Amino acid sequence: MQLIMEHLSKQFKNKIAVRQIDAVLSEGIYGFLGANGAGKTTLLQMICGIIEPTSGEVKVNGENNIQMGERFRDILGYLPQEFGYTPGFTAKDFMLYIASIKGLEPKYAKRKTIELLRLVNLEKETNSKIRTFSGGMKRRLGIAQALLNDPKILILDEPTAGLDPKERAYFRNIISEMSKDKIIIISTHIVSDIEYISDQVLVMKKGDFILQGTPEELLDKVKGEVWSCRIPHKKWVGFESRYCVVNSHVLANDVDARIVSLEAPIDGAVNVEPTLEDLYLKCFSDEMEAGE
Repeated sequence: MQLIMEHLSKQFKNKIAVRQIDAVLSEGIYGFLGANGAGKTTLLQMICGIIEPTSGEVKVNGENNIQMGERFRDILGYLPQEFGYTPGFTAKDFMLYIASIKGLEPKYAKRKTIELLRLVNLEKETNSKIRTFSGGMKRRLGIAQALLNDPKILILDEPTAGLDPKERAYFRNIISEMSKDKIIIISTHIVSDIEYISDQVLVMKKGDFILQGTPEELLDKVKGEVWSCRIPHKKWVGFESRYCVVNSHVLANDVDARIVSLEAPIDGAVNVEPTLEDLYLKCFSDEMEAGE
């Protein structure tokens, strides 16, 4: 299966949210990585057929997604960033309700509901009201409903919002296990969500993909530019405005810092292996400096 974006753009009045995107996705996990406001949600909504592009189109195996209509929705699973639910429903009721909207056969829907609630560790909460759920539990329920129709294209917008570190790790394992015959798109600004499970990472900035490749290919772009160093307190003033500082730790006599720079930022700086977070912060350092 192929999901194709051709010259895809979306403009809202005077604001261009997505500009001239071209990409071809096949089975595997794709991490859409970008800051809030980069255009990720608008792009996902066009892929899902929720909003129409200003120009360009989305195709599935060469056929326009909107023109496919019901056939496209039959193969699509979607978890939006803002996940709506009915507080008075139990987890089971909600899943069966979503299954009926998707036109799933009742017997299949009941079996799939039990299976998916078990998958996302909500088996014991099957008959609990959603209004009693924590934010993480609601998010896990959202992931479960997106999987009800065993979609071939699964789109998850900020799927780990509200999940604790243990739940995040469990989520990554679930997604990794089900990626063999699906196109899975995970949109996030949290690097760790996609760093180790994505087959391809697409970095989005101001409505466009500025980088695309395997995690290893992207790390090569920042190799030799990440430094570990210690800066005396008297030299630290103004350091953050001159360099991309990934993190820093104030010690008694100096500051222990991780810095992205083409050249050693200070004598004694040591090159270290880069991570996707280093690359991400390098790409968006100008926005952070501007306070965006």
